[in-house]
Amino acid sequence: MARNQEKAQSMLYRFREAQAAELGLGTRSDRRPRMASACKSLRECERWRGELLREISRKVAKIQDAGLSDYEVRDLNDEINKQMREKRHWENQIVALGGANYRRNVAMLDDDGKEVPGTKGYKYFGRAKELPGVRELFQSRKKDEEEENQALQFYKKFQGQPPSYYGDGDENDPALLEFERRAMDEEWEDAASELRTTLGLAEDAPVPRPAAQPATADDAMATDGDNEGDNENDPARALAAYIPFLTPAMLSAPKLPTTSETEAVLLALRKKMLVEEYFGVEES
Repeated sequence: MARNQEKAQSMLYRFREAQAAELGLGTRSDRRPRMASACKSLRECERWRGELLREISRKVAKIQDAGLSDYEVRDLNDEINKQMREKRHWENQIVALGGANYRRNVAMLDDDGKEVPGTKGYKYFGRAKELPGVRELFQSRKKDEEEENQALQFYKKFQGQPPSYYGDGDENDPALLEFERRAMDEEWEDAASELRTTLGLAEDAPVPRPAAQPATADDAMATDGDNEGDNENDPARALAAYIPFLTPAMLSAPKLPTTSETEAVLLALRKKMLVEEYFGVEES
């Protein structure tokens, strides 16, 4: 027993013990628990977290060494990421025991307020960023960000435009309306000329042109009332005189049902469905 006490008091033993504590090794009785949830003391959790921070700091400084091989750099980077995950477990346990929340400000931002790439998930430290394959990964990520910024700058000039940019005020421009009317007339004349050529009609044969759709129901009623007395001058009748096998009804533009007629048909269908559902018979 006296021999063990003498060994514990020796300078070399104390130096080795301090060195082991600095490296995070410790003695068997004072070893860091494998699971953070097994530690129920807030003070011990703070201690093990501080120890992990010191280990991570030493390894981050060591990974900058230019004399390390690529394999050593990869292994060292893996160890740092493993200890970073272990540190997060201890921080979660500290929060669960009512301690400080060290994970409140974990996002790393650049000067523009954007999150720095590589701050989530697996991280690369020091020379690990220059390893084959990792360098291309960061370059491709940087290229994607530059392309995204260029696309954003390109479409940014289209934002905040007034309604006139999207053509909302074109109906108030008389010159534009006149230009559109002339263009529609020219297209109609070309289509009518092609139709006369196809049917073998004379060049002066009238071709019925459908009237423009009214904007409101009142306009539609007024249009129907105006057209009641124009049956004699109907272009369909004039064109039917040149084509004996077609009737004026076949050449006339189709007449669309009004809103009231459509509602009446739908109401009748609903009544018929209700009668068949509740009585099992068809309405006569």
